[in-house]
Amino acid sequence: MDVITALRATGDDFDRMIADLDDAAWSLPTPSPGWTVKHQVAHLTAIFAMAGLAAADGDRFRAMMSGLSDDFDANVAGAMAPHLALDTTELVNRWQMTKATSIGALAAVPADAVVPWLVNPLPPSVLASAGMMELFGHGQDVADALGVHREWDDRLGFLVGFAVRTKDFGYLARGEEPPADEFRFEITAPSGKRWDFGPEDAAQRVTGSAEDFCLLVTRRRHHTDLDVRAEGELATRWLEIAQAYRGPAGEGRRPGQFALSNVD
Repeated sequence: MDVITALRATGDDFDRMIADLDDAAWSLPTPSPGWTVKHQVAHLTAIFAMAGLAAADGDRFRAMMSGLSDDFDANVAGAMAPHLALDTTELVNRWQMTKATSIGALAAVPADAVVPWLVNPLPPSVLASAGMMELFGHGQDVADALGVHREWDDRLGFLVGFAVRTKDFGYLARGEEPPADEFRFEITAPSGKRWDFGPEDAAQRVTGSAEDFCLLVTRRRHHTDLDVRAEGELATRWLEIAQAYRGPAGEGRRPGQFALSNVD
């Protein structure tokens, strides 16, 4: 499976989760403070619209970026506002159209090209993996609000690889210097195979299941509630600050906030 196929499948799973929700469900609070289910869908629509524009028209994307302020939260709220103003039927239609257009635009970019993005240009495959991260994280917020359990397959490998690539984001979000030490990641896929990254003899090691690793790096669960373990002082610290996205870390989740059946 390639990353575009994985992204489409993850988007389809999200669509099935929000299909036929009533007004009460759209208004349910999610674990992200102040955000309802509708906020989550509006935010995803805004993010995918940005990615589609970046892939299809880099000049227009850069012009849009030049008009943003230095206030991260204000930029997020501003991008989300026009989508949030729609009624839920219109929002679902816009989300589905935006998602399809964005993924199509990413698929059309040559693999060896780059797409302008928030900080640095990215290969289309990496930006598609970032889309997987957004759908996983914000989709988990929606799933938690609705009481839905999501099933995953090995397409999570694209998000795992993206999280390893962005290992330093947690330090940068806190104004810290990332350590020079190399990390070893040994992550077990839903199928049971293992994905390995980094030198085998690295003193700093992170191991665990792919789903829980993705919950960790999207900060949708506290690390003590996950099947993810660290060896080494730096790796242990990394579990506390891991995030696979730019910008403020947010509050994250509290220990014990969610019960997970796959944690001993």
